Amino acid sequence: MPVAGVDIGSLTAKAVVMDGNEMIARSLIPTGHNSREAGRRALELALEEAGLKESEVDAVVATGYGRLAVDFEAERVTEITCHARGAHFMHPDTRTVIDLGGQDSKAIAIDERGKVLDFVMNDKCSAGTGRFLEVMAHALEIELDDMGELSLGSKSPASISSVCTVFAESEVVSRVAEGASKVDIVAGIHQAIASRVYAMAARIPIETKILMTGGVARNIGVVRALEAKFSREICVPEMPQHTGALGASVIAREKAAAAV
Repeated sequence: MPVAGVDIGSLTAKAVVMDGNEMIARSLIPTGHNSREAGRRALELALEEAGLKESEVDAVVATGYGRLAVDFEAERVTEITCHARGAHFMHPDTRTVIDLGGQDSKAIAIDERGKVLDFVMNDKCSAGTGRFLEVMAHALEIELDDMGELSLGSKSPASISSVCTVFAESEVVSRVAEGASKVDIVAGIHQAIASRVYAMAARIPIETKILMTGGVARNIGVVRALEAKFSREICVPEMPQHTGALGASVIAREKAAAAV
């Protein structure tokens, strides 16, 4: 009973194909300017990897901000629900999910079944998101993927007081002019993100087992800064960017089974 989940985010589109309890294929591509085309292409690539045609898939669930734009037959489910189910599928003992995506951030409290108990979302500002880090990397003239490891070498993180992308960029330029090293500036940026995310997450119940999802979870510097703020270890799954698509495929599997 193969099923698929497609997560169309602001920066990337992801798809996951499951057969039974096993993920058999996945894809990730830039969303670009056309979320409909990106969702279609992500699904096609995952199905191609799985050796399946779309007609052979029993159910498809679409999620993410572009879920309403899909041109293939699919049920639409919010990304909050899908991230909760995906996190629970990978680590059933997860009770708090921190999702830092391309242009928004979320904190989700879930129960022992992966159901959402409460959540808070920052979708009006890019602070703490992938886009925020992209702007900071550009200002420092370094590669985005290098920021995480680079920051771990800091002994004295620079003070970055603003979490507004525009003002933080100005602060970064000022720190460079003052002679602060890029290592310390990047560490300061990560601490600013951690402070913002912690303040947001504090509005929901925070349980012991925290799982981090989204593209920013690939930045070890942000993960370590968040662990310091939460005073506990944070679990990062093998495929943090695919968590929403995985959760969508889990829901698709349940819907397909119920229809039999």
